[in-house]
Amino acid sequence: MSDSDSSLVPVVDVLRRGGVIAYPTEAVWGLGCDPDNEEALTRLLRLKRRDPAKGVILIAATIEQFAPWLEGLPADLHAPLVASWPGPNTWLVPDNGRTPSLVRGCHDKVALRVSDHPGVQALCRAFGGPLVSTSANRAGEAPAMSEVDIRRIFGDELDAVVPGALGGNPRPSTIRDLLSRETLRH
Repeated sequence: MSDSDSSLVPVVDVLRRGGVIAYPTEAVWGLGCDPDNEEALTRLLRLKRRDPAKGVILIAATIEQFAPWLEGLPADLHAPLVASWPGPNTWLVPDNGRTPSLVRGCHDKVALRVSDHPGVQALCRAFGGPLVSTSANRAGEAPAMSEVDIRRIFGDELDAVVPGALGGNPRPSTIRDLLSRETLRH
């Protein structure tokens, strides 16, 4: 997918109307929606059968797309983000009040990642901001690794499936807490 890929126009329309989509990421297929649309978030969590208390990750094409979420963050805490993005690094960043509760879950932090996957970057650029990113699976089951898996798991429950290839990472992103620097997932 490229920035000029006209096939993203219908997907962006679906997202803006509150739809839930599937798309390839760095390591697994993901489910996504507009993080500011409560109905879309509720539907995504229901499709996935995910406990809303767990929260979800937000992905972006650039660190600039996360500006509203990083507002008020001390300058010295930006360095680890800049040094590790784009890439397979998700950071738990203190919520500044910008994040909807269904994204955050029961946490006081929000999980953010600037993806290095060209398709994800093109999707976020076309949408004009971050998207929800959570593995495409039912809770407790293995994540989808192909478009065939997406169709098998979700049938016609999704509003769009973005074609493409996985990014080749052997496992999902590392998750670290920005304040403590603790690694929660390798």
